[in-house]
Amino acid sequence: MATFSKRSLEKLATCDERLQDVMNRVVKSFDCTILTGFRTKEEQTELYLTGKSQLQWPHGKHNVMPSKALDAAPYPIDWKDRERASFFAGFVLGVASEMGISLRWGGDWNQNWQVRDNSFDDLWHFEIV
Repeated sequence: MATFSKRSLEKLATCDERLQDVMNRVVKSFDCTILTGFRTKEEQTELYLTGKSQLQWPHGKHNVMPSKALDAAPYPIDWKDRERASFFAGFVLGVASEMGISLRWGGDWNQNWQVRDNSFDDLWHFEIV
């Protein structure tokens, strides 16, 4: 059984309890890492300016404490493996659904189960609906 690293646990601790509960259940079956939870103004501004986020501070769900969003990836990370990211997202969404928690994934913003119709993909992003 996989477990989170100290760094992942620190990032996860900045998140809403529902996100913590989902990811703590996910990691029992699917080795993964938490990339980010709460983002400071400086972090969010940098991501916006580099095109890695579509939202400016404080309009993102990462910009509240506790964070209503997190970024997570299957471990080991392969940034170019879209299929594995999608498989992981389906697993996370399924676990959340079983727990009665509604999440939105950055690979399907409009939640229509079509993963190629986004104008902006954020395959590592999960947020509370």
